[in-house]
Amino acid sequence: MAAAGASSYSIVEYFGGEDGYRCGYCKNETGNFSRGMWSHTMTVQDYQDLIDRGWRRSGKYVYKPIMNKTCCPQYTIRCHALRFQPSKTHKKILKKMNKFLSKGEMPAGQCDGEPMDLHCGDGAPRDGPKAHSFEVERPVFTETSVQEAAPKAAKSETPLQEPAPSPSVRGPTATPKPGVGADPNRPQCRKAKELRKERRLQKEQLKKQEGGAPSGPTPTTALSPQAKTLEEFVVESLPDNAIHNLEVRLVRSNPPSSQFKASFDASYQVYKLYQMAIHKDPPDKPMLSCPAPSPLYILLLCYCGYGSFHQQYWLDGHIVAVGVIDILPNCVSSVYLYYHPDFARLSLGSYSALREIAFTRQLQKQSTKLCFYYLGFYIHSCPKMRYKGQYQPSDLLCPETYTWVPLEHCLPKLENSPYARLNQDPNAGEVNVLKNLGQVLVLHRRSVMPYAIYARKRKGSGDEQEVQQYAGLVGQSCAERMLLYRA
Repeated sequence: MAAAGASSYSIVEYFGGEDGYRCGYCKNETGNFSRGMWSHTMTVQDYQDLIDRGWRRSGKYVYKPIMNKTCCPQYTIRCHALRFQPSKTHKKILKKMNKFLSKGEMPAGQCDGEPMDLHCGDGAPRDGPKAHSFEVERPVFTETSVQEAAPKAAKSETPLQEPAPSPSVRGPTATPKPGVGADPNRPQCRKAKELRKERRLQKEQLKKQEGGAPSGPTPTTALSPQAKTLEEFVVESLPDNAIHNLEVRLVRSNPPSSQFKASFDASYQVYKLYQMAIHKDPPDKPMLSCPAPSPLYILLLCYCGYGSFHQQYWLDGHIVAVGVIDILPNCVSSVYLYYHPDFARLSLGSYSALREIAFTRQLQKQSTKLCFYYLGFYIHSCPKMRYKGQYQPSDLLCPETYTWVPLEHCLPKLENSPYARLNQDPNAGEVNVLKNLGQVLVLHRRSVMPYAIYARKRKGSGDEQEVQQYAGLVGQSCAERMLLYRA
């Protein structure tokens, strides 16, 4: 027998999901339907492929809405980060934050009541996973099936350096000593000509990398010389006598870095306050999914820089918000945000999204494929959840073909029906459709084997329909790489 390193595999436990449960958007008690699986480990490439088929994670639970059955269909949405330009509303939010930092003025009036994502906790199995840790720690190949069970390697990712902290907006800083030079805590001065050249190169690079993927209309006119980039708004200089200091720190959450461990208690207290104030959780409700461990197996982090992170927003030395993100081969995926309720008027949901888009653009300079920002799910049937469409240009994932369609092409269909096939080509079929059930990899009694061999050994197991459903939802490629746990 040959031992297989767990880092090479995603190991999942499929639960299906036939019963409806309460929808957090329309409040239908039994109208929410999804399929789910527990992820013991997950490689970043497998998770990238899964979210490109409509899956999404909540902690280690990975779920996929049954789009033609659920009450509020949830469409995966992605923003083209390199082509994003902040709208007037976005600029107001960035300026509002800078005004608060420089003058200490909290916006007047009621909280803007930003809509926030809900986690799919009710659909998760009540008893948790069935597999014991020793059953999934070191899967092995049997000699009789080692050739057939060899997983197909995913395309290699462009290595990333350990991601550097996002650009920080700082308040008052110490005056540089004579002879030391420019203050390193302030953004560098850049000429307008240099900025225009950089924007033009970014546009040209994006066209080459996207390879003709649907992306909406391409602008035909150059950006105005006076147009400020997102980065210029984010790192806008503050006066030396600014009241507050804001710093954004990127900390690795899995495996937890020393910075993550040191700040966990403070982060958890903000999470509890957020859940009680925003989602009306009772004080004694246990923490479910944030900042719970990620399933992404981050041995890759040692040399690639992908995986699960927290972007912590530190105001005057205290955590006021945390953005949970996954850095994947093609995107930065926003998982969750929680913040201190006292700062709700600063529109931290929108502000953090803008910071994460800027961060995506920063990472793209290291890995050219990483040019998208995934915002989770777009729910057109819930008007409060349409705000994600404001981050343009963006695409929605067609639930039948798993191809991307520009948002503006989808809206007329979604106005007519909550569920719609978004791909306009009636002859287009599903991408990466299941073709060979026998090649699906399973993990049984710590042994890795194709389902064809497992079925011969376990005659009468009666699970073919379940395995067929699982493989159809994850697609042929993932089904041949991921290990499906069988009791």
